[in-house]
Amino acid sequence: MTDLWSFLLQTLTASGVAALLLAVKAMFRDKLSPRWQFGIWGVLALVLLLPAGWGGRYVLVNWPMWVEALKSALTGQFGTLTRVIAPVPLPRLAPPRTAADWLYLLYLAGAAALLARYLISYARLRRALKRGRPGQNERVRAVAERYGLPACPAVEVDGLPTAFICGVFKPVLALPAGVETDEKVILHELLHLKYKDVLWGWLIALLRCLHWCNPLLWLCADRAGNDLEALCDQRVLERLEGEERRDYGRILLSMADEKYARTPGTSSAANGGKNIARRIQDIARFKRYPAGMALVSVCVALVLGVPLVVGAWAQADWPVVNSTDLLMAYARTTRCSTYAGAFDTYAKAVMAQRFDYRAMCAPLSEQDALAAEGWRWREELQGDWDWHYPDWRNGIDIGRGYQLYNLAPVGEDAWEGVLVFQLYEPPENVEWDSLESHRWLTLQKLRAEKEGERWVVIPQEAPWAVQGDQRVSGNFAVPAWVYEAQYGDFTLRIQWQTVSAVDSYTQSGDEFWSAPVYSTSAVPDGKFDRVEASYAVYALYTGDPEKKDEYSHIRVRYTPVYKEAAGPQRHSPEGSSVIQMDGRWEDRDLKEYWSEPRDSWELIFLNGGGYGYQGSEAAAYQLPDAYEMELYLNGEFAAELELNRDIVAEPEFLPAGGGEWFGR
Repeated sequence: MTDLWSFLLQTLTASGVAALLLAVKAMFRDKLSPRWQFGIWGVLALVLLLPAGWGGRYVLVNWPMWVEALKSALTGQFGTLTRVIAPVPLPRLAPPRTAADWLYLLYLAGAAALLARYLISYARLRRALKRGRPGQNERVRAVAERYGLPACPAVEVDGLPTAFICGVFKPVLALPAGVETDEKVILHELLHLKYKDVLWGWLIALLRCLHWCNPLLWLCADRAGNDLEALCDQRVLERLEGEERRDYGRILLSMADEKYARTPGTSSAANGGKNIARRIQDIARFKRYPAGMALVSVCVALVLGVPLVVGAWAQADWPVVNSTDLLMAYARTTRCSTYAGAFDTYAKAVMAQRFDYRAMCAPLSEQDALAAEGWRWREELQGDWDWHYPDWRNGIDIGRGYQLYNLAPVGEDAWEGVLVFQLYEPPENVEWDSLESHRWLTLQKLRAEKEGERWVVIPQEAPWAVQGDQRVSGNFAVPAWVYEAQYGDFTLRIQWQTVSAVDSYTQSGDEFWSAPVYSTSAVPDGKFDRVEASYAVYALYTGDPEKKDEYSHIRVRYTPVYKEAAGPQRHSPEGSSVIQMDGRWEDRDLKEYWSEPRDSWELIFLNGGGYGYQGSEAAAYQLPDAYEMELYLNGEFAAELELNRDIVAEPEFLPAGGGEWFGR
């Protein structure tokens, strides 16, 4: 915890769990054993010791969203995200400037003061025990041997109201001087010693210090301490019989008026009149729980504890509220946990006109600007909110969704691709092409990268429009990966395109008929479970047109190369789907090819095709780093070439069905 907001997130998260545990414990008060009643507090301890909001999760209530909304409402800032680095307070190096900084400083001072008070009290008690004199050690050893318990040195100290164990590493049994302590009290304290209950007392005291200003957690700390004493009573009663149990109750009753204030690092059978009265009632109802109840207790604890400790993911099911502060808070705290989810969220933001979707995958540095746009959007001061997209973008064919072309890693924790939408209408002042197979597309190059625990999307350029083929893949009007090499009068080229998509289709209909419907809901944790790949192999004649008849035949053999640590390999890596293309042969009779009427006789199409990959195959798909090619001209070996990969934004030549570029 490094500021007021991270402390608020931590303590509110724990408060929700505390309230639920108090309610559940009340329900099971007489049904489950004291072991369960104390042990279930371990769930609250885990929640207190784990950073709240870790991994984009929340417990019971979406506290991160409410804390962010409160922070934005009070400060007017949207470009920060509250994070709990550690569950303990960490001092700020910068001097306080805001009211929140001063309040956090006050919290630090209170936690330090309470911890100092506990430590000083314990140090004084240890000094007092050192002045005590050894006593009743024989009685202590006799009780320990009778019940098979560990023993520790015993000292008698003047003025003590009751016995207690002090210390964790060098424990001492402190006994009142001048009186003979009952063996049942010694048994009680030796059971504290056996089960290291002093250590639990220190943990409770530490958590009190961390959340000293939270009265609900103070109440839980008191209840946990009382449950620890009730558990020790249960253990004592399990070792006693008949009249001895009634005597133990009378001993506790004699302690009801004692004013002993427990010090951290100690244990004591006396914990206040009201608590002792409740413990005596429990003694009257004492019973041995059957062995099967232990399994029931464990199951109840797991069912209750696992969801509270693990928490839940924040999903993109937005609250129906008319508040930009709350929507922006929900967006910032509903993180995109995968790069695929970030790309999908950005695309859905464009499609569904959702500024809050955009905020979910936008860098924190852009959140203030997005919030300003959100206010204008909410107050209807402008029409379609479009993030600087041209007006014609609003004609997107949502039924086909989006396509992400040429997705590739660019360094550590960063990916780039080209987002493509199909338009119903052409750009403004542009005539529709008469070819039915052509459509207008809008393209934008995007980059997804890791920002802390969030994946964010950063546009690399403004959108532009291009007229291209209607096909989902194999559209070489869209930029493609190009492997190219030059030899003599020929340029050899292999073009690759990939199209990645997150499954966004749902079934709509009734029991008799249903159809897939595209959903524009963001999938922030999505994965690219489908990849469509298309390739084309070309040769381009770049020599003297008058000498082209010197070439009658061209033949190539190409093999993908994957550059691994051991050097270039002639085979696909394990799990790669491109292995189908190893060692392919393609050839073309040039005299026959050039004799047919063509728009461009220089472009020689050798072969093309496509593949589709789904599920684990899509995840394993990998493009070659290069291609090795053997070139044969007129039936004779001409050269061995290496075709290296690059991405061209505007191809120098296009296959049939290509497109014209517009609006660059």
